[in-house]
Amino acid sequence: MSRKAHIVWTFAITSIALFMTTLDNLVVTTALPTMQRDLHASISGLEWTVNAYTLTFAVLLMLGAALGDRLGRRRVFLAGLGIFTLGSAMAAMSPSIDWLIGARALQGVGGAIVTPLTLTILSDAVPYERRGLALGLWGGISGLGVAIGPLVGGAVVQGLSWQWIFWLNVPIGLAAIPLGAARLRESHGPAARLDVTGVGLVTASALGLVWGLVRANSNGWTSPEIVGSLVAGVLLLIAFVAWERRAREPMLPMRYFENRAFAAANAASLLMFFGMFGSIFLLTQYLQNVQGNSPLDAGLRMLPWTGMPMIVAPIAGALTDRIGARPLLVTGLALQATALAWLAAITAPDVAYIELVPPFAIAGIGMALFFAPVATVVLGSVSQSEAGKASGANNAIRELGGVFGVAVLASIFAHQGGYGSADLFTDGILPALWVGAAVVGVGAVAAGLLPGRGRTARVGEPALQGAD
Repeated sequence: MSRKAHIVWTFAITSIALFMTTLDNLVVTTALPTMQRDLHASISGLEWTVNAYTLTFAVLLMLGAALGDRLGRRRVFLAGLGIFTLGSAMAAMSPSIDWLIGARALQGVGGAIVTPLTLTILSDAVPYERRGLALGLWGGISGLGVAIGPLVGGAVVQGLSWQWIFWLNVPIGLAAIPLGAARLRESHGPAARLDVTGVGLVTASALGLVWGLVRANSNGWTSPEIVGSLVAGVLLLIAFVAWERRAREPMLPMRYFENRAFAAANAASLLMFFGMFGSIFLLTQYLQNVQGNSPLDAGLRMLPWTGMPMIVAPIAGALTDRIGARPLLVTGLALQATALAWLAAITAPDVAYIELVPPFAIAGIGMALFFAPVATVVLGSVSQSEAGKASGANNAIRELGGVFGVAVLASIFAHQGGYGSADLFTDGILPALWVGAAVVGVGAVAAGLLPGRGRTARVGEPALQGAD
């Protein structure tokens, strides 16, 4: 197989797998009202339907990258696809909300293995001089999978049923596995020891924090369960950082965060996903529960938001090499913060849809400007041999941002409002949107701390001197 054919096949297979796993972040959002009725789910059950996927996805991403480096990226990538496909089939057959949550967690395990390896497999296949464009397209596909999830979910729920959201993954996964085995080349990274202790600490920490946030409104913020869960989560996080600082082969080397580009890009990613995931979780329900739209109509009405990455992300990817990532990331996050604040200012039970279109479009442009260059920044801050760990860290951090965003904004919603009426729902979503806007705004400030163009150095290297 020629090098050009290898690149084309690698890009096609990794793009399909990446799109499928990132799509499942938010594909269920427009199905949540239907699932609530069919499975008699509470607000916390709906939160866990989203967070069971993103939580396991986030905390195991770095382990997935490490397994690929050690055992072979193609081999582990195909195993991850198999796990994801099995989890999808189990989710489609769910008889209860608890079963569905468990199946979503299994999907997250598969997604955590597949996603970082799509980046390292693609990066290994593409020549260095074309890597910026390839990684920009990778970022665009990742962002598109996240952004278009509500539309795909709405179309499937209305045309078929919510179970088909998951059934559709099965034939795609079953076709991609043999195709990947035939067309992808095997590659390895540094054969480092697996940091099982680090994985255990970060998993327990995230679970403790999310458990406390999700259950706080129903149990009371001062109840022993909630206080104990949140305190344990914080202490375990401190223990994780301490362990990673002294571990011989850590899953997340703390020295990465000494690099300003890596630290700023990941801080911006965490805050962006916090604000946007939590807001989308509530807005897709608002379009149905308050405005009376069907699942498909809700997905279509999100198109000014979700459709923009298809147009803007490829342009942003090409611009990254020409003008640098910092202006794109700052602008993208600022636009998203503006859009959320706009929505918070105008959202009401009887607001006309046409008034929602401008902030939806601005949010979509902002997302596209963010997704395309962030992968380039992260991988440009480390050596090629550490690309797997770096990409896994960035994906994990942003997914954890989404987990905490859904948990915190849904908690604000539940405290201030609820599902009882359109007015009650609106009372809950407004303060949540304001908080989301503020958090994404802080993300724009974090992105502004990125080094200027020509000044980025890899971990362990002195900063390069040059003009912004």
